[in-house]
Parts: sequence; structure tokens; C-alpha cells
Amino acid sequence: MIVEHLSLVDFRNYATAELALHSGPNVLVGRNGQGKTNLAEAVVFLATLGSHRVSSDAPMVRDGQEYAIIRARLSHGERKVLVEVQLNRQGSNKARINGSPSKANELPRYAHVVLFAPEDLQIVRGDPSARRRFADQLLIQRTPRMASVLADYDRVLKQRNALLKSARARGIRGEGLSTLDVWDDKLVALGSEIITARQRLAADLQQPVADAYAAIAGEDHRPQLEWALSVRGGDPEEDGADPTDADDTAPYDKVGETRLIADMFRASLAAKRSNELDRGLTLTGPHRDDLVLRVRDLPVKGYASHGESWSVALALRLASAELLRSESPAGDPVLILDDVFAELDADRRQRLASLTAAYEQVVVTAAVEEDIPEVLHAHVVRISAGTISDERSLRQAEGPSAEEAGEDD
Repeated sequence: MIVEHLSLVDFRNYATAELALHSGPNVLVGRNGQGKTNLAEAVVFLATLGSHRVSSDAPMVRDGQEYAIIRARLSHGERKVLVEVQLNRQGSNKARINGSPSKANELPRYAHVVLFAPEDLQIVRGDPSARRRFADQLLIQRTPRMASVLADYDRVLKQRNALLKSARARGIRGEGLSTLDVWDDKLVALGSEIITARQRLAADLQQPVADAYAAIAGEDHRPQLEWALSVRGGDPEEDGADPTDADDTAPYDKVGETRLIADMFRASLAAKRSNELDRGLTLTGPHRDDLVLRVRDLPVKGYASHGESWSVALALRLASAELLRSESPAGDPVLILDDVFAELDADRRQRLASLTAAYEQVVVTAAVEEDIPEVLHAHVVRISAGTISDERSLRQAEGPSAEEAGEDD
């Protein structure tokens, strides 16, 4: 897949913006705070229905405006698709595909993007929510219908939490909580599907992550991925996930796992109901799980060096790209490397560049042009205070230089 053209209206610092992109590497250069990452964020939103920087859509709408528009022309071989989303400061977003109204959760069927960013270090070093977000955004790209499942789960979770808080305030217990059973049924059905999909994802990522880690780090540190599940009785969100406790983790095994997870989910809800009523909070489910990452048989968080942590983060993104590449009939996902080279040492820069250069389209943003390895240094666009200047277009308008025209000095 290739993004041929990106148009923005009232998105972040752009009142309007037009960006032409080409196959192969594209370099967006500009000082920090000029709007490079905003362009990357817009493309990523089309693929994941979310931002890698904020958890809600409102901050992406320009100050003083009620909505923003992201529009992109995508190329899938000979097929062209025009996708558009209106991000509303309040209310649901609206989408169009080839000019026809569509649900926003249909967009990931057409836009396939993998983002590398400095924030990726938080996937391996941050709290469990960062790892859940990484997994869920990849789930949406892999299986777009999961966007609806995740949204429905969040809606049910909010309703259930509201009921728990109300019951706590009113002192309701026992049979007075019959309504809670209805929400439990919905929570279990949706949550079990999410847990099973996440486990399958971790299993499918295992070998690609190991291969990518070895390519990035130049060493085999046996990286591993495994979900710690709150439905098994612990609470990875608060207590942390103990990677040495086999009873607290559950690698994906078989299709029937969903039914087993549902049974554990119901048992966990029953066991924790008293505590949930005391706190007015749902204490078990996929919203409290954690993706345990290990290298050298030790948890990355708390044990891995800075270089190892970066290698794991990069390996997760490269493995994601390889997984989407192998499964999608639309071709390669677009790779976006957003200010990531400034964070890496020279060796990892060269390794990452060589591993990504062969993708159909790569978009690189950087504050310092020299940070970008030569293999990715092609079509250059300069960004300054929200103004986009395409060097190729400028050279075409000015005519060839003396050297390009073959003139003597």
C-alpha cells in the first residue's frame, strides 16, 4: 500500500495542508514543533483509529474548531481508494470511502500503517496500558472488526463501573444487584474475545519478534511475549505481572480457549465482586491485563539495558510490519519512522534503515537531516511552522541545476 496524497483541514497546527508522497523512502525534515509528527499522526489514525500520542481525539482538532478532517488517496497496486475521516471534538467521528458515507471502523480495511516513534520505549518500560494499546492497535489493523469489539467492551465497562459506584453509594448488596449480572454477561462475551485475540497475536508475533530482535541487536537474547491475565486471579495492573508464575500467564493454545477464558472470567468476577463493590471498579478483564516481555529469560521492564529495551521496541514494530505484510493482500504496510533515528546509536540506525528500506513506502521524519541513513535519504520535504515545501517540486519549478544539466563549472 502507498499513501499518494494526504490532505488535512484543522488538524493539529494545520489550518490546511497538502502533502504528496512517493513510493520508496520519503523524508520530512524540520525543527521540533513544526508539524512533522502531526502529519505522521494523521496517517496513523486512518489505520488504527487512534493516536500514538493522546488517548482521545479532541487534542487533534485545531484550537477553536469543532472538527478536523484527514483525507488520503491510497494506492493498492492499480486500485485507488480515497478515504476520509472527520474527527469531531464532541460526538462520533464520521468517515467516507470513495465519497460514500461509511463507519469510521471501516478505515483500517484500507489503510495499513506501522509507526516507529520515541514513544515506543514506553511499550517496554511503561505501565501495562502502553502494551495493551500497542496490541489493540495491531489487532484492529489485523482484524478491523476488532475495533467494534474493543469499543463495545469499553462501553460495557463504563456502564458496569457506573453501576458499581452507584451500588457502593447506596449500600446495595446481594439480590439488589441483579442488573449487574446482565452487564457481566456482556463483559464476559466481549472480553473473552479480546483476550483470545490478544493471545493469538502474541503467539503469531513470537517468531517475527525473535528474528527482528536478532537483526536489530545483532545477538540472540531469546525475546518472549506472554499475556498475564487478571481473570486467572491476579491483578497485573496493580500488582505487576510475575513472569516466573506460570499460573498467571496463558499462552494462546487452541480455538476452544475462548470458552475456557469465559469460564475463568465469570469465576474471577464472582470472586472479586465484594472487592469491586467496595471500590466501585471492575477489577478483572482485558482492561487490566499485561503483555509480559522478556529477554534472556528476564522481564524487559526493570532488567533490560537501554539498548536492549530499544531493540525490543523496534523488534515489536518490525514484527508487526512483517505480520501485516504476510497477511494482507494489499501489499506492504506503510512504515513511518517518526524522529526515531535521533534516539538510536549509529549501529542501530544502520540496521533499522537496512531492514525497512525495502518496504513499498517509508516515511521518515527528523529534525536533523544527517541523522537519516543514506539508504532512506530520497524524496525530501521540509516542514516549517506548518508550511510544507517539497524539494522535488521546487527543483522542477526552478529547472535543473548546472550539474544536473551536465554543464561545466
